[in-house]
Amino acid sequence: MTSTEVEFTSIEICAGAGGQAIGLHAAGFKHLALVEIDKHAAMTLRRNIESRSDWAWEKQHCDLRHADVNEFNPWEDVKKDGRLLKKGELDLLAGGVPCPPFSHAGKQLGKDDERDLFPRMLDLVDKLRPRAVMIENVRGILDPKFLDYREYIRVKLEGGTYRADDGSLVTEEGLDYRVCHWGLLEASNFGVPQLRPRAILVAIREDVLTDLKYEWPTSTHEDAVSVVAALEESMHARYEAYYDGPRDGEARAAYARWHKKATERHEELQAKDSAGIAPTLVGGSKKHGGADLGPSRAKAAWKQLGVSGLGVANDIETCRKKESENRDLFGPDGPMLTVEQAAIIQGFPTDWIFDGGKTAQYRQVGNAFPPPVAEAVGRSIMDVLKAARERDAENS
Repeated sequence: MTSTEVEFTSIEICAGAGGQAIGLHAAGFKHLALVEIDKHAAMTLRRNIESRSDWAWEKQHCDLRHADVNEFNPWEDVKKDGRLLKKGELDLLAGGVPCPPFSHAGKQLGKDDERDLFPRMLDLVDKLRPRAVMIENVRGILDPKFLDYREYIRVKLEGGTYRADDGSLVTEEGLDYRVCHWGLLEASNFGVPQLRPRAILVAIREDVLTDLKYEWPTSTHEDAVSVVAALEESMHARYEAYYDGPRDGEARAAYARWHKKATERHEELQAKDSAGIAPTLVGGSKKHGGADLGPSRAKAAWKQLGVSGLGVANDIETCRKKESENRDLFGPDGPMLTVEQAAIIQGFPTDWIFDGGKTAQYRQVGNAFPPPVAEAVGRSIMDVLKAARERDAENS
């Protein structure tokens, strides 16, 4: 194995149901550990890693024992090549730290929110000294009100001066990283049929970057993928289950009605240089009630796409077993989405398994980082890491 063929390793905190892990895996990273506190999401990760042949490396090497990131000690527990991971060996530390502290729905309490895990992320950067760091969050963290907090994070990584809560200036040496970019990526530019802007921070260790230039990801899709294009196959399958039966005519008419409405909405928006993509899916929290497709504004947008946002539908088999067709498929506002269809809207592989009941599954999907966006960022980081490895091999 040559120096450029050695695995590029990653550790991810707040891994959720694997949206970011899927994308980084597709970009070429091998996961040494995935840390997730939600029991259903953690089991989702385990079930997929154990059942998928393309994740065979992770099945053998990935540590899934850890739940609480505050108790996660990778320098004591995580192994690489059969030995404990050494400081500076990890290629990428990634994490979608909790969004509520910076989201409008979460009241934007920022660092005063107990769910803020940026300090823990920075602590792990200090302890692990990975070659690259990737942090994902909601767009709200880029709001002007968080300017001082963003500067605090940058200074912790790069060194410099930031303004403390009491207004005084604090100088830090930093961790010898360069924040290469901290900006927004819109999921619909990467083939995800959804309005989902995500704020991404990419930092690379100074000794790795040196003379190399980091390139921020560019759009992979000139035209957005519409909801009707993304869902027509799965939606047809749901209605087709009732073809040639007592509800044959009703099912065919309902599918045609949904398809026509979603197509017309897409064409209407196309004429305005937009597209018939989905509004932002939200997963909510355990304190929230049953799963639905978001606040009233989101439900109205779904209704224009021929979909009822008042709940989440049962899958085909469960729908027939529970006889929930009137609610799931034949309601006055159109069909509700299944968890599987919500996952398509997020850009998950169609065969990704979600653990738990319907509500638990939907929350995992709604809180996810779209895999195609994570893949694009992962590839942009991988380009630098590969170039650095080749440069260092030539100079050795």
